[in-house]
Amino acid sequence: MSKVSQLNQKRELQEQACLWISRLDRQLSDDEVAQLGLWLEQSPQHHQTLLEMASYWDDLTVLNQLSTLFPLQQTVKTFSQRYSRFAVAASLVLVSLLSVNLIFDGSLLSSGQYQANNRSLTTLVGEQANFMLPDGSKINLNTDSIVEVAFSSAHRTLTLIKGEASFDVAKDKNRPFTVTVGTQSFTALGTVFNVQKKDDKEMELLVTEGRVLITKSEQSLEALATAMANHDDDPLPGTIVTSGEKAVIEEDVETPVIKVPLEQLQRDLAWQQGMLIFEGEPLEQALIEVSRYTNTKFELIDPQLASLKVAGYFKAGDIDGLLVSLTNNFDIATHRAADGTIELTSHY
Repeated sequence: MSKVSQLNQKRELQEQACLWISRLDRQLSDDEVAQLGLWLEQSPQHHQTLLEMASYWDDLTVLNQLSTLFPLQQTVKTFSQRYSRFAVAASLVLVSLLSVNLIFDGSLLSSGQYQANNRSLTTLVGEQANFMLPDGSKINLNTDSIVEVAFSSAHRTLTLIKGEASFDVAKDKNRPFTVTVGTQSFTALGTVFNVQKKDDKEMELLVTEGRVLITKSEQSLEALATAMANHDDDPLPGTIVTSGEKAVIEEDVETPVIKVPLEQLQRDLAWQQGMLIFEGEPLEQALIEVSRYTNTKFELIDPQLASLKVAGYFKAGDIDGLLVSLTNNFDIATHRAADGTIELTSHY
């Protein structure tokens, strides 16, 4: 078998594994559990690839699902028991991620329940990190991002200086959790949400659980806290975005809140698992997204390539894998210039 054929088979298997992991992330149906069992029975490579791709997933929900599906001990002979060896491996991956990937920053964990805390959290280009805050909230910080944390006895205030972050907010009705991004503020109403900042007037909010209130950043925190305390009687002063919805702010203007299909939700949040998913985006747009995770620059020598539609799963920062896919699937020639820029041209 040729190396190209082996590579294509491996990539196809990885894509299938990514699909199963995305399904695990949003909970498997009973039929899907059975289908996953049949898929795993096909070969040991299916087991190995699923574990390999799961190890890239920073969201521990997926690994918890794996350990639920494949428990270490089972008194009744079930589908799960037949894969107990896989369960051991999944548990080891879970322990590894808990001890290595999840960053419990000791300086953030306060001994006093409401101790004031100010801190900047950062990631470099191509880096992603998880942080636990003093109140039990979690931040998943994407590539090249900065979040400033300012906790007090009355407020939990954060500022997204640049980049993208996901927030899993611990409930505390006495202290609003507000993320300020440029001219806007996003206040959690007990929720999980993702914010990407493009500049001070352009950003995106994606809510995956609960609700988020959008207000102007100049609104006082005291007034906001009062409004939230009385929101059962009075309407909240802003736009409420609920689970499965996205709000886009362009040039400081809110566009209508839209409901996001599950597939798009998974695609938008794939960065949390270290993956990028494209489903028909123009190549030029896809390369802009890829560039967020690497210092490598791209140049489209042939202008017609800019509008070429691309689709596929890619590991964030895996430039070599991207170039192989572009060559094999889109007949694009690549050349690395002296300054490191990757030039893309058509073969034809």
